[in-house]
Amino acid sequence: MDRTIISLDYAIKNVLRDKANFAILSGFLTELLGRKVVVDEILESEGNADQSQGKVNRLDMKARIDGGEIAVFEFQFYDQIDFFGKILFNVCKAVVEQVSSGRLYDIKKVYSVNVGYFDTVNEKEYVFCASLTEFKGVHYEEKIPFTQKLKPEFPTSAIHPEYYLILPNKFRGEIKDRFDEWVYVLKNSTVRGDFTAAGIQEAGEKLDVMRMSHQERTTYEYERRFYTDQKTQFYTAELKGEQRGIAIGLRQGEAIGIEKGEAIGMEKGEVIGIEKGEVIGIEKGKALGMQENREQTVINAHKKGRTIKEIAEFTDLPEDLIIQILVKHGLPTN
Repeated sequence: MDRTIISLDYAIKNVLRDKANFAILSGFLTELLGRKVVVDEILESEGNADQSQGKVNRLDMKARIDGGEIAVFEFQFYDQIDFFGKILFNVCKAVVEQVSSGRLYDIKKVYSVNVGYFDTVNEKEYVFCASLTEFKGVHYEEKIPFTQKLKPEFPTSAIHPEYYLILPNKFRGEIKDRFDEWVYVLKNSTVRGDFTAAGIQEAGEKLDVMRMSHQERTTYEYERRFYTDQKTQFYTAELKGEQRGIAIGLRQGEAIGIEKGEAIGMEKGEVIGIEKGEVIGIEKGKALGMQENREQTVINAHKKGRTIKEIAEFTDLPEDLIIQILVKHGLPTN
């Protein structure tokens, strides 16, 4: 029988902190890592403290892996712009909170498990893993494991944090392995009767909405409405910001366009002006040169004793113009 359950982010804040429900968390982490994980306790850290709106949707746990390795898991949900920064911050806190003043740095590996309901650049993948396992030589192909061995009798253990990012919205419903059943639950808040992943049927039984009291269901539905309204407000604000940005961009683009247009216009005008000026200058130069040449011809003929009438016949210039040229240069006209 399929069961509709409360969302796991709400369960983290209100249900899964109860030791009686650790099997659900253990099953989830077992299927994620592909190794047996047993949650032993919920760590009381600042990240798990109550807030005015209730417990935060982050849960720090101490667990045993394969019955030996002790690890710290942090399980948190995100739907915000600074999720990578917050992941790093919370991992650092989970590491620092393990060390007491004056004690050795006996660090237990931290597994950061993050569920994000937001848009990302990837197209198909919905489960990501990131870790640093070794130091690599810069000059030679040598490697040093990022592990710790405080005492010779202790086994070597990796200590650098390991990160998991799960994106249920990218999941298209095809079940490829047992952990995909958990991804299905994260996306749909439904446990199918044929699911066999560790802890998943316990989740279907203990987180069943139908098992909630009237008061519990009222509180749950109120928080879900509040969460939906908050997302709507954020989305509306984002759309308004985008539209305002487009308007400002158009205004700024128009102003820049006018400035660039003026600059280009002046530049082109200057080029055209130079070209036209050059043509006009040549034409004027030619005319001026011809005028000076005619005047010099008149002056030379006058100095040789030619009369005004003879000069007019020779140069094909009117007699009154010849008289003006002679007067201009201070020569007699009789």
